[in-house]
Amino acid sequence: MKSTVARVASAVGALALTLTAAGCGGSDDGSSSADGKSSVTFWGWAPGYAQAVKAFNASHPDIKVTYQAVQPGAKGGYQKMLNAVKAGNAPCLAQLGYETLPSFAAQGALQDVSAEVSADDQADFQEAAWKSVSLGEQVFGAPVDTGPMALFYNKKVFDKLGLKPPATWAEYRTAAEKIHAADPKHYVSSPYLNYDYAGLAWQADAGWFATKGDAWQVTMDSPGNKKIADYWQGLADDHLISNAPMYDQGWYTGLGNGDIATVVGAVWQAGVIKGGTKAGAGQWAVAPMPQWDANAPKAGNAGGSATAVLKGCDDTKAAWEFAHWLSTDPTTYGTLIEKAALYPAAKKLLDLPQLNKADPYFGGQNIYPVFAEAAAQVGTDWTWGPLMTKTAADLDDGLGKAWAGKSSIADALSDAQKKTLAEMGKQGLKTTP
Repeated sequence: MKSTVARVASAVGALALTLTAAGCGGSDDGSSSADGKSSVTFWGWAPGYAQAVKAFNASHPDIKVTYQAVQPGAKGGYQKMLNAVKAGNAPCLAQLGYETLPSFAAQGALQDVSAEVSADDQADFQEAAWKSVSLGEQVFGAPVDTGPMALFYNKKVFDKLGLKPPATWAEYRTAAEKIHAADPKHYVSSPYLNYDYAGLAWQADAGWFATKGDAWQVTMDSPGNKKIADYWQGLADDHLISNAPMYDQGWYTGLGNGDIATVVGAVWQAGVIKGGTKAGAGQWAVAPMPQWDANAPKAGNAGGSATAVLKGCDDTKAAWEFAHWLSTDPTTYGTLIEKAALYPAAKKLLDLPQLNKADPYFGGQNIYPVFAEAAAQVGTDWTWGPLMTKTAADLDDGLGKAWAGKSSIADALSDAQKKTLAEMGKQGLKTTP
């Protein structure tokens, strides 16, 4: 069988874009049990999701949700989901990163639940998050969290040198020079890859994909993207960037001993830094992301996910009810903040008690107001491409060489664009300059 997924989001609204993909059979999920309950299955991996399902089942006697933990998406979870859809035995619901949702849509792996969604449901969510799950007129799931970005900085290092958090990227470079000059082992940052790097481009409105008519545009080597690439290339060429890859042990060590003085990252990085860098407790603080134009503040976004409805779900009403509840129930989401450092996509949850606490790790600072301000500054025109798994892999290959001095960041973007366009051609996706 073959199926057609139409309509993808574009910067100017909903445009019809027909993508033919391998089709999907029916699913055994979304059925009614012998006692009359609706029954749906949910695949995911975020800490706290199992407890959330238990709470839902206890408060919703007519719906039973079964949670099954799978490997994180990039580590096998996404392929498992796609295989299940093709085999006709997929769960109704799955945790799906926003960046991957268009890829699933292009492969016909998602189920439209717009008939179950009210105007009030849509109004519950931040605009950028809603656009990440609503492709054209179709709705494929509920937004769960977002990843507004800010500047994590080692206040101990900054204070010793009399530095303030940089308000602009020009000031960020100046701080980098002073930090490295004071101690050659100290650097301002470390190499960024895939979606962390995408957040830097997002802030500058340097999009990677767009749609024009019924075709895709790939814009990773645009002038706007070259501006971002050249800026970070300059820092790397002047040896102001640590060579410790993010999330490697050397990175955590550098964050703990002051060798790496900043992380430009999403809100969830707070949990990563706290969990992996015990030695940095009390030394770190959070400030707004440096700006290209201080008079027009903007923030990037890195990460965020949805509870998506997979193709073949037989009970979209029950699936949507759980997905919407998971994203909007205050008690449950408070637990997700504590366990998984998720930052809500639902507007009414931005004042949860868990987001209004002084954090001893960050010197007693309540860091979340910084991210609340950033969330309102995230642009809504960013569009992810239909083959992001491959695009990200090709980009990472090039960025790895660039950060190591064997190529350039601009070349990495250009090469990733060429390879993405070639793969899109192979898969029959229409493109335009």
